[in-house]
Parts: sequence; structure tokens; C-alpha cells
Amino acid sequence: MLARMSDQGLDPEDRKILTLARSTRARNGVPEGAAVRDETGRTYVAGSVELPSLRLSALRTAVAMAVASGATSLEAAAVVGEAETVPEEDRAAVRDLGGSGTPVLLAGPDGVPHTTLTAG
Repeated sequence: MLARMSDQGLDPEDRKILTLARSTRARNGVPEGAAVRDETGRTYVAGSVELPSLRLSALRTAVAMAVASGATSLEAAAVVGEAETVPEEDRAAVRDLGGSGTPVLLAGPDGVPHTTLTAG
């Protein structure tokens, strides 16, 4: 499911994960940054990983960090970068932990959200 959105009226916790994702992207000089929020409100932040033997999107890396830290569910996810959509593989990772209704916020490099998807 796809919906257009604006920064106005955005939940403060969703704004927080967008800010964290944007900061990680800028700080690490990577193509995308992502953040996820688990069932307890903890956040996990990551940038994309591009090694000769390992390539992971920022979102899949953030989900992996959440799982490795003991998260059992996700409330929301955010991705900041140039992409206009979130690949199915990334949405599947969110869906595996958060369920099909978990919102995935997508923002441009400026951190302003332009789209929200569900993991399903």
C-alpha cells in the first residue's frame, strides 16, 4: 500500500527515526540510512553496507541489528535516500519482524517524508 504524506502531523517518534536515518546517511557518507523502532520504543540505525563479499541495504541492516539485540517486533521503519520506493526484499525483512501492517516511511536526502508504505 502506498500513500503520499507530508512532515506535518507526523508522529514525534516517526520524526525521530527519520532524523536518525538521515543523520546516519550523512555521517557515514552512504547512499541510504535507515532506522527501525521496536515494540519497546528502542531504535536501531544503520547505513547501507557495500563490501566485496557483503551487500545489504540500510533497512535490512537495521532490521538485522534489531533482531540481534533481541527485538521481537517492529512498530515502524524509515529509509532516507534517493530512492522513490522500498525494494520488496527490504519490505520483506520488516514484514518478517513487524508484520504486514508495519509502516515504512520513505524520505529524500533532506529527511522530509514523501511516501509511506506498509511492509505487506
